[in-house]
Amino acid sequence: MINFLSVVLFKRGTGSISGFQKELSGRHQNLGQWKGYADMSKLLLLGASKQQIPSILCAKKMGCHVITCDYLPENPGHRYSDEYHNISTTDKESILALSKKLKIDGIVSYASDPSAATAAYVAEEMGLPGNPYRSVDILTQKDKFREFLLEHGFATPKAMGYFSYEDAKKDFFSFARPVFVKPVDSSGSKGISLVSDIEQLKEAFDRAQFFSREKRIIVEESVSAYLYQVAGDGFSVDGRLVFRCFGNDHFDSANPNPFVPVAATFPCIMPSEIQTKIHQEIQRLIGLLHMKTCAYNFDIRVGNDGKVCLMEVAPRNGGCYIPQVIKYATGTDMVKYTINAALGEDCSSLRSADAKGCYGYFAVHSHRAGILKNIQIENSVRKKNIIKIYMNQSVGDEIKSYASSNAAIGIILMKFGSTSEMLEMADRSDKWIQVTVE
Repeated sequence: MINFLSVVLFKRGTGSISGFQKELSGRHQNLGQWKGYADMSKLLLLGASKQQIPSILCAKKMGCHVITCDYLPENPGHRYSDEYHNISTTDKESILALSKKLKIDGIVSYASDPSAATAAYVAEEMGLPGNPYRSVDILTQKDKFREFLLEHGFATPKAMGYFSYEDAKKDFFSFARPVFVKPVDSSGSKGISLVSDIEQLKEAFDRAQFFSREKRIIVEESVSAYLYQVAGDGFSVDGRLVFRCFGNDHFDSANPNPFVPVAATFPCIMPSEIQTKIHQEIQRLIGLLHMKTCAYNFDIRVGNDGKVCLMEVAPRNGGCYIPQVIKYATGTDMVKYTINAALGEDCSSLRSADAKGCYGYFAVHSHRAGILKNIQIENSVRKKNIIKIYMNQSVGDEIKSYASSNAAIGIILMKFGSTSEMLEMADRSDKWIQVTVE
């Protein structure tokens, strides 16, 4: 076993954390020294977390004047942009006013559900490339999404949205149990509970409501999954799903929230005929919603009866560096196409491509909160399987238990020698990585 931190520093090529921080600062200064940017496309990126940095760097490489915007000035992505504005990404009207003032040419919500509706709203109001605001709102509000699926004959679990606990309590026994209780408008699997009896409902309701911006929750029947829950990203051009890369979601039952994926692996092990059926259902959905040219992130369950349940079809790129994994697997740069779409550039060259080999991401996580003391990884795995490491926290930091994806200590991009190795390592991470917390 070797110390995980040493792996990170070796991969970065820096001798210390402070050295890496200096490196970031220097890059920001260099990237920000653009001249004559009035002739460049002005691109507004909503958010600047670590996992959004690839979109910022890609846009810079493509020659854009990059503007980042959120309410977190300490977010690291702002170091790479040309300018930053301190406005919440969910404040549609303020973002619209800023966009008009800056005369932007395009707007992107990369790997972010909360800001996807804002991007659509601004694009629609300003006549910029984008998707119908109403459609994006449906896709990003779980109860509205379930209603739309039911209305149009899709296989979907029974679900209902509630503002009031008393109303949810009244209807509880009308659902087949257990049920999921979730915020309607959150992401990263925050605030999710599986409830079997009514005594558990109040605590679950309050937890979900805490994570909801609109203070609305959804009660939803559970769907048994054949093989793995299907993960992955896709892309439509003029409403046609021209690219999709399906994978397998992996979970850790020992986590305080066992419904947060700890890994996604590619390629998908579903039979090809089921993958075709999934593709057809997604295409039917985006056609009904009049979606245009954009990226999607998928969470899909196939029941033991073979029915395809579209659990989530989010109108944005996947988080946890899924676009980067897909680039390794297929050679397709989803980030570049996302930026091109926002600027109205031609994306017609995009075609689906099968994964060439086995790849995935793994979220480094802890079952409990505390002070991070050490992370160790098997030497053979470091040499053979690790492509890249993105660290969110360091030894000595106070960390949270893995109750949502934003509690990941870091993300590891990985390659595997076979499908069996891929599935075994994703399902049994305790065999090759250990996280010590005190």
